[in-house]
Amino acid sequence: MHKSCLILGAPIETGASQRGCIMGPASLRTAGIADTLASLGWQVEDRGDVQIDAQTPVNNANAAVHNLAETIAWIKALEPAAYEATRNSDLPIFMGGDHSMSAGTVPGVARVAAEEGRPLFVLWLDAHPDLHTLDTTESGNLHGTPVAYFTGQAGCEAYPELAHKVAPENMCFIGIRSVDPAEEARIKRLGMDVQDMRAIDETGVLVPLRAFLDRVRAANGRLHVSFDVDFLDPAIAPAVGTTVPGGATFREAHLIMETLCDSGLVGSLDLVELNPFLDERGRTAKLLCDLTASLFGRRVLDRMTRSFG
Repeated sequence: MHKSCLILGAPIETGASQRGCIMGPASLRTAGIADTLASLGWQVEDRGDVQIDAQTPVNNANAAVHNLAETIAWIKALEPAAYEATRNSDLPIFMGGDHSMSAGTVPGVARVAAEEGRPLFVLWLDAHPDLHTLDTTESGNLHGTPVAYFTGQAGCEAYPELAHKVAPENMCFIGIRSVDPAEEARIKRLGMDVQDMRAIDETGVLVPLRAFLDRVRAANGRLHVSFDVDFLDPAIAPAVGTTVPGGATFREAHLIMETLCDSGLVGSLDLVELNPFLDERGRTAKLLCDLTASLFGRRVLDRMTRSFG
């Protein structure tokens, strides 16, 4: 079992349409994420928040794009921070912040995987595939671009050059229920593994999750999990600016995290898009802490094998 956990905050909200994600890391700390993991036997070290300086605006051919300079700066700051945290911890947690954070954290983890000679796999738990490029985004909100960037898609050239890309076939999206036409076309062209909520309704979460974990294990891969609050149904997790009805239930989410724990494969975790300004007495932050605890080994009861006879 893993035993050391570094916690790193990324108070970033420039990729989102609503303000408030900047308070996400502080909210998770207030909800007791460090103490929760320590109670499960983990050695937890909170290294505070990564920060960036004020930026000079950068223009883009797509006039809708905004806060490009800030997103570039966050990528440059987070890639080495995630790299160091992953090298020096069994299971680091990167707390956001909006999902543009993953444009920095995933390349940092990918560098560690490359040094180990292992492929990086990414489990994307999200209502959205975040597969827009700077060319195709209509909203200009750059939290919709990280997957296109770190899988090396054309149209992200304004971002820092990638040293290590994530192979599109090593992605698995679970919980998807809001996809724009440009993203859908990219998914089909790349043949990505996308499990939308209809697939989950038909098979349950375990069938696609176990199939993906089997692929990770067979390849001796390193696994990164990126968990967006809007993966969850807004009825149980209201603190997100991109609510999409019909998300994962309380039990589905815990089952996924417990199954990931059982696999022993997870090497790093993003927690993103928590907007405490939209929360109800901290309920979403507390739920994220509880889900993280399930990934880190919390169980209601140890499973016992019944004897019959």
